[in-house]
Amino acid sequence: MASPTVGQVGEFAVIDRATAGRIQSRHTLLGPGDDAAIVEAPDRRVVVTTDMLVHGRHFRLDWSSPVDVGRKAIAQNGADIAAMGARCTGFVVALACPADTSVDVTDGLTEGLWQESAVAGASIVGGDLVQCETLVISITALGDLEGRAPVLRSGARPGDVVAVTGRLGWSAAGLAVLESGLVGHSAVVDAHRVPIPPYAEGVNAATAGASSLTDISDGLLADLGHIAVASNVDIDVVSETLAVADEIRSAAADLKVSALHWVLSGGEDHALAGTFPVDVTVPEGWTVIGRVAGTDGPPAVTVDGETYTGTAGWSSFETS
Repeated sequence: MASPTVGQVGEFAVIDRATAGRIQSRHTLLGPGDDAAIVEAPDRRVVVTTDMLVHGRHFRLDWSSPVDVGRKAIAQNGADIAAMGARCTGFVVALACPADTSVDVTDGLTEGLWQESAVAGASIVGGDLVQCETLVISITALGDLEGRAPVLRSGARPGDVVAVTGRLGWSAAGLAVLESGLVGHSAVVDAHRVPIPPYAEGVNAATAGASSLTDISDGLLADLGHIAVASNVDIDVVSETLAVADEIRSAAADLKVSALHWVLSGGEDHALAGTFPVDVTVPEGWTVIGRVAGTDGPPAVTVDGETYTGTAGWSSFETS
């Protein structure tokens, strides 16, 4: 028997299905059900970020399950909170979908949203549901600095080391496999469907004394470029320090492309990159991959001292 649609069930029934029986995290003082939620802010400052996923542009339901999409939506926002050196305290979800969307899809989305919220250490505290011609998920994430100073992109200084934590190139490899129709390589395909951000490492880096941080959402070189511009510095990446997983090498060999290119420019792994003063101990689990230098011209990111000739990363308004 076919599942009923959102239009048949109605807005409030879909919301009830999304929230009934769910357990709120310790940060939630008042969850879904009133005009607004209340989330604790013991630091008296709230870290806020928002991001949007559009069906056909950022995900495809023939490639990913609704649960996968829900998890990915939370992950890319939670990683931004971590990149400020903060902990996630809550997520607000806005969902737009056609009336003929099956409730199996919305149930799967909300299951994924709740699963990944728990991994990030928070929960869904509220949201909205509206009718739209295309399936769209918009997430607002909240975070707490716990008394620490935020770690900004603008803090890198000449002499700092550059380090990363988390996986690089996996999502790009998985996307390439899906786009090519190549069979196999399930590890990288799964990594594209559901990223694994190192949420706790943002706090670890901040506590250790990181001078700058960023989430790697667009690609390592592109996102280090944001640090370089904000800090008015040059950054050089040493390619031999970058780990290229066997799973990525295997996919690259079958597709006859560069595995290193995926590591340098592939987005959506939501790893973290940062800079650390030389007198700071880089936390365990982070790998030093380069150095920060002063600049006499426009800030630049180089690889092994040379300008990288490939695409540096994702741009939302690229047309080719």
